[in-house]
Amino acid sequence: MTRHLRTPLKDLALSCAILMAAAPGKAAPQDELQLADARHKTIVLARPATRIVSLQPSFTEAICALGGCDVLVGVDRFSVWPRQVGALPTVGSLREPDIERIVALRPDVVLARPGHRMDARLEALGVKVLALNTQTYEDMAQDLETLAVLLGKPGAGTRLWQRTQQRLAELRGQVPAQWRGKKVYFELHGAKSATAAGEASFIGQTLHGLGLVNIAGRNLPMYPQLSPEYVVRADPDLIITMADLPTPLADRPGWGRIAALRNGDGHCRIPNGDYEMLVRPGPRIDEAAQLIVQCLQQLALLSK
Repeated sequence: MTRHLRTPLKDLALSCAILMAAAPGKAAPQDELQLADARHKTIVLARPATRIVSLQPSFTEAICALGGCDVLVGVDRFSVWPRQVGALPTVGSLREPDIERIVALRPDVVLARPGHRMDARLEALGVKVLALNTQTYEDMAQDLETLAVLLGKPGAGTRLWQRTQQRLAELRGQVPAQWRGKKVYFELHGAKSATAAGEASFIGQTLHGLGLVNIAGRNLPMYPQLSPEYVVRADPDLIITMADLPTPLADRPGWGRIAALRNGDGHCRIPNGDYEMLVRPGPRIDEAAQLIVQCLQQLALLSK
């Protein structure tokens, strides 16, 4: 198992970032929770949450993976897994939340990412916001346990992460030998431009854990916007994208010379519905890694 498939003991010890101690001079209520979030704020709840609104698909998936789907009372419009969340009220998106509807759902807490003015608006209305910023495997380990404690299930997040790590290690052993150590370019598609998944991102950690070498190394941001010329010079052996692209990769200037495209056996076209799982830092990263492994196995057969 590589260093990216292990969570250091110090991370596990801090993974909850929850203080169960009472305020000075007072006895702590038996079930009171104090959770430190990504804004360095402490969110205090009298008891484990029974009404949660999630504004991020990865948080929705994590809550359900921890057995808490029944406490979700609202989700963002991009939350589609597991299927049962489709019956829940939708409250817009993280960028465009329906504040009025969120408040009407009377949540104990709203799960969001930091850096949005929506936080202050909700808190001014008396709604608690727990902001998490999941960018790496280490973040996942910490945030899963934080959410587990939020649900009144301390330890469940750590156990889920350990099972995920074991599955990722198993998948590494299923990568065809001919693909180990090969160079890879993973492309993410935004509304206006494409970026790469850098080595420091959770996607990059998955690629590294499978024995692939990322052309967007640790000297670059987590999600750099690489020029077409950069990718051509790097000459990746493998390119991973969603299946339906506005423009075929081979039509990009000079890209016909890239090893991954030259022989037609180095492009993983992930179905768009499955591709969403690859780019979400949630509890299904082992399933995402399996999609990559399956593609590599198919490509290995084509090259014979």
